[in-house]
Amino acid sequence: MSPSEAPLPRLLILGAGGHGRAILEVLRDAGFPPPLGVLDDNPASPGLPGLPLLGPIARAAALRAEGAVAAHVALGHNALRQRLGEELLALGYALPALRHPSAVLASTASLGAGSIAMPRSVAGASARLGPHSILNTGAILEHDSTTGPACHIAPGAVLGGGVSLGARVLVGILAGIRPGCRVGDDATIGLGAAVIGDVPGGASVTGVPAK
Repeated sequence: MSPSEAPLPRLLILGAGGHGRAILEVLRDAGFPPPLGVLDDNPASPGLPGLPLLGPIARAAALRAEGAVAAHVALGHNALRQRLGEELLALGYALPALRHPSAVLASTASLGAGSIAMPRSVAGASARLGPHSILNTGAILEHDSTTGPACHIAPGAVLGGGVSLGARVLVGILAGIRPGCRVGDDATIGLGAAVIGDVPGGASVTGVPAK
């Protein structure tokens, strides 16, 4: 880090499940300082390795008042991740976009607040990953493709050039979407599906071709 660069914040992590463990590894690999701790609503949660378990998610407001400045919502459920991310922003938290060192982002690609590009993921020229979204391991968001808020592009999924996802879309593991297709809000693309046309909001499609 050069002297002109701002120091990386110590993040508060919301969620101590499997995705939380994955986020913790990304932070370590990317050189972030140790997180402040983790919040989780499961009273039986063991927390995350090496981090203090600070209580339920509702404590985020009190921790902000005590000086916490940045956070990341490490939950896989799209709608819940969006709601909590927006609540954190309203409390004054910064939600930095996270990127694993092995992720490949074009110079014109962008990651929204609270989003993450996981290991070996790719965002092509002018691709835009919306806020609170996950570009998971090995997934590809090709050139000029965009997502709305709180989408999850699962491991190995591929969105061809110019694809447009609405809000809270789940694209399943190893699914593919033909260039130029549009997918509406809250749609689900099943595991391994091959999408060759537009998908309306709220629909669930599976198969090759996807129906």
